[in-house]
Amino acid sequence: MRKSTIVGTGSYAPEKVLTNEDIAKMVDTSDEWIQTRTGVKERRVISKDEATSDIATKAAIRALESARINPSELNLIIVATATPDFFFPSTACIVQHNIGAKNAAAFDLEAACSGFLYSLAIGNSFISAGLYNNILIIGAETFYNFLDWEDRTTCVLFGDGAGAAVLRPTTAENCVIGTYLGADGSGKDNIKLPAGGSRLPASQETVNQKLHYVKMRGKETFKIAVRAMGDAVLTVLEQSKISPDEIDWLIPHQANIRIIRAVANRVSLPMEKVIVNIDRYGNTSAASIPIALDEAVRDERIKEGDIIAMVAFGAGMTWAASVIRW
Repeated sequence: MRKSTIVGTGSYAPEKVLTNEDIAKMVDTSDEWIQTRTGVKERRVISKDEATSDIATKAAIRALESARINPSELNLIIVATATPDFFFPSTACIVQHNIGAKNAAAFDLEAACSGFLYSLAIGNSFISAGLYNNILIIGAETFYNFLDWEDRTTCVLFGDGAGAAVLRPTTAENCVIGTYLGADGSGKDNIKLPAGGSRLPASQETVNQKLHYVKMRGKETFKIAVRAMGDAVLTVLEQSKISPDEIDWLIPHQANIRIIRAVANRVSLPMEKVIVNIDRYGNTSAASIPIALDEAVRDERIKEGDIIAMVAFGAGMTWAASVIRW
């Protein structure tokens, strides 16, 4: 049976840095308040002339360079994003054009913060089925323009960024060992952007009521996230016949340092085995795991043969986990 492996990674974060002190000048908050509750010290935000496809393209180019693959060799591009350039065309099609991947199919995937791992599962399935050989998966988000900068409960959390990975077939043991996906639509109101879609089209009223900004029920989301992410990791490990003590690294979605610690505790992993960069990027949604993965690969924390578990949770509600041998 064909398996897939990650042969290259790349990431990109906008140049502009927004610190907690900067936000404290905008809303009633402080660096101490934000760090204590979230673990975030600073985040990157897009400039006025940047969109999701722009940062996704930069991450994609770096991943292709890492994989030593020409864009023309790509068969498929998946962009996981909750903040696309447009409803249509897809951001993936824009990236396809930008990098010159003329032979690749392309589509967007929307599973919020779980999007990159959903894309990994889909790409792995396409390769295992023998349909494609070179797949580019990207998680990219630009939440800056979708946040109410007068609401300290949400604006302090998010950042902008993009991460990418290239999947190829392999017969070696260094491969995607297992993936697991889950969802529960009954929690649809816990994290959402209320207006702009077919349910509540844009109008003067929706603009006045600030319904085009992210809304979140923090306490409800926290409880569900800890349970769902912990269960997802344990499930994918059990399905893959991997024990928790075999994990070399856990890369969790960078939503909140308290959630990260709770999940690590649930899986009985010390924080020394958990890759964390939320302090520098905030919650970059679908981009958080691929950014963390790329950084850990490039600074050589992740080494050949390491077993890596990745887990995410997002709006929907959605959750996902995967385990790979590097």
